Amino acid sequence: MTATTQPRLISVIAPCRNEAAFIDAFCDSVLRQQLPQGWRMEVRIADGLSNDGTRERLQERCARDARLLLVDNPGRIVSTGLNACIARAQGEVIARLDIHTQFAPDYLARCIDTLERSGADNVGGPWIAQGTGPMGEAIAAAFQCRWVVGGARSRDPVYEGTVDTVYLGCWRREAFARFGLFDEALVRNQDDEHNLRLRLGGGRIWQSGTIRSVYHPRGSLHHLYAQQQQYGYWRPFVVRKHGQPGSLRQLVPALFVAALMLCALLLPWSAWPAAALLALYGGYLALASVAAARAAGSWRLLPRLPAVIAAFHLGYGWGTWQGLWDVLRKRQPAQRFARITR
Repeated sequence: MTATTQPRLISVIAPCRNEAAFIDAFCDSVLRQQLPQGWRMEVRIADGLSNDGTRERLQERCARDARLLLVDNPGRIVSTGLNACIARAQGEVIARLDIHTQFAPDYLARCIDTLERSGADNVGGPWIAQGTGPMGEAIAAAFQCRWVVGGARSRDPVYEGTVDTVYLGCWRREAFARFGLFDEALVRNQDDEHNLRLRLGGGRIWQSGTIRSVYHPRGSLHHLYAQQQQYGYWRPFVVRKHGQPGSLRQLVPALFVAALMLCALLLPWSAWPAAALLALYGGYLALASVAAARAAGSWRLLPRLPAVIAAFHLGYGWGTWQGLWDVLRKRQPAQRFARITR
C-alpha cells in the first residue's frame, strides 16, 4: 500500500440492551481483531435504551477509542438496532457481531477473505455453542447435535459451501442496497428472513469453517424455552411475508405439537395414539440424548439432555402455533413476544 492509497474500511455492527456483564469483553474482543493489511475498522454498537449501566459503560469506552461509536436504538429490538448501525456505517464491508459471542482474533480477516474468494453476498462461520454450568453445557450439546436441530449445516464446524442461512453474517455494502435492510416488524428471525429474501432475489450465502466464533447459549430451561417460543412465534410472520419458510425442518416442531394436541383430543375414545406417540418420542429423546452426550464427550450431561431437547422442540412448536393463530386472525403480534426475552 502506497502513502497515497486509502485503507479499506470494514464496519462492525452490533445491537445490545442491558448487557453490562458482557459489554467490556465484547469490546475487547472486537478491538483485538487482526485485520488484513490495507484494512481498518469502525465499530457501531446500537444500545436499546439500556438501564443496567450498559450505556454508561459504552460511553466510557467510546470516549477512549475513536473506533467505537454508540448508536441510539429507541426501537429496542435487534432489527431496529442493526438498521440504525447500518445507517451510520461507512465501510464497504459490513459485519454483524453478537455481544454473547467470542470471536477468533482473525474472525473479520477470514470474513473478508471468504467474501472475496467465494463471490457470495453474505458469508459467515458455523454456529458453535459453548455452555456454562451443567445445564448450559447440556443446552450447548443439544444445540450442536444434528439429531436435535435437523442436520442444519450451520452447526457443522467444517462445512464449506453455500447455505440457506448463516450465523451473524458479513456483507458487501451493496447487498443492503440490492436486497434491503432488516425487517423491523420482526422481533425474532429477522436474520433468517433477510437471508431468505436475499436468496429469493438471486443472492448467494456462503459458510466457511475458517470463520471461527463461540456462542454462549441460555443457561436454564426456562430461558431456553422462552427463547425458542419466541423464535417459533415469529416463524409464521416470515412465512406470511414470503409464502414459504426458510427451510422445511423449521416446521417439524409445530407438526409434533399438533400431533400431541390431536392425541390429547382422542383420549376420551382411545389412549393408544397418545401412548404410541409418547413412546416414539421417548425413544427418540433417549437416542438423541446419547448422540448429543457422545458428541460433546461428556456422559454426565445425559440426565439433563431429554428435558433440554424437549424444551427446544415444545417451545418452538408451541410458539409457531401461537404465531400462526395471530397471523390467521390478522392480529398485531402478542405483547409478550414484541420484545426480546433474555
